[in-house]
Amino acid sequence: MHVGIPKATRSGETRVATVPDSLAKLKRLELDVHIETGAGLASGFDDDAFRGKGAEVQDSITDCDLLIAVHPPAPETLRKGQVLVSMMDPLGDPAGVQALADSGVTAYALEFVPRISRAQTMDVLSSMANIAGYKAVLMAAARSPKLFPLMMTAAGTVRPSKVFVLGAGVAGLQAIATARRLGAVVEAYDIRSDTKEQVESLGARFVEFDLGIGDMQDSGGYAQELTDEQKALQAKLMAQVIQAADAVITTAQVPGRRAPLLIPEDVVRGMKKGAVVVDMAAESGGNCALSKPGEEVDVNGVTLLGPRNIPATLGATSSQLYAANLIAFLGELLKDGQINADADDEILGACLVCKDGQVTNERVLEALQR
Repeated sequence: MHVGIPKATRSGETRVATVPDSLAKLKRLELDVHIETGAGLASGFDDDAFRGKGAEVQDSITDCDLLIAVHPPAPETLRKGQVLVSMMDPLGDPAGVQALADSGVTAYALEFVPRISRAQTMDVLSSMANIAGYKAVLMAAARSPKLFPLMMTAAGTVRPSKVFVLGAGVAGLQAIATARRLGAVVEAYDIRSDTKEQVESLGARFVEFDLGIGDMQDSGGYAQELTDEQKALQAKLMAQVIQAADAVITTAQVPGRRAPLLIPEDVVRGMKKGAVVVDMAAESGGNCALSKPGEEVDVNGVTLLGPRNIPATLGATSSQLYAANLIAFLGELLKDGQINADADDEILGACLVCKDGQVTNERVLEALQR
């Protein structure tokens, strides 16, 4: 079977769906690999690197029956009967899934890979969140006027910076680990009670707020959304911790919904001058009231960063991990070199979003009706 890997067309996207070192694994799946010219350049892989590993580099890959991508190509470039595997933001952009259905392709959204043991190697959200959590801390350290670590110098002692991480999912835990490696004193908070042990195992202090609720984790392992009253109480209790921090990393997001507002405007205005907030949820509405996606905002000496698509700032590593996730998924999708369209399979069935001109996923259908 011929698999095509298109060049990313979204602004700022640097990732590619495979890397030269992954081509041998694709060939073991009985795939002939065709890569669009220049697809890997933004992530540091030139066409010759792919040719050297046995891929065919060409100007068009539209004839391939199977396409693997970071994001879907433009629907008008697709043809009926093709199979597409990529990230699609299916709950945030259900209209995009509908457009794919209208084009007649069969599409699998990698965001829907279930969080089960068998699918851990396919979990693109965790892979990208790890990278984002790491880079967010580096962004905060680069913009902070203070050093992160404790330093004993001839001129005196430099006290370590205080970093507060909001959300202890994959991105948050990586942010905690990175801030600790940089020598900061780290505190963290999450509404899921079972994250306390994980936070403390990384050397951070888990901040506990009594919101009058039980565990707030759903069956998929994601944080459930708080009510408006719970959000207000949470923000009030967190204000003192936030305003004592030198850097705040916010990671809280709910798939398909606006990110919860965790830092209201009055709390931002009460932070000390020189403090930095990295709002990792800026693109989905923001955890911080005054952050703006893709911009740096100054509020009375407090710097708010709202980075877009953080994994794309580390294109080589992101592509490497994404390629590994894709290959694991393709190991389920392909049997003897052919597509295994088993909708009853717990992984394939969960990720299938459209087929035969119809949107098939119930969650996407519900999102289309909102």
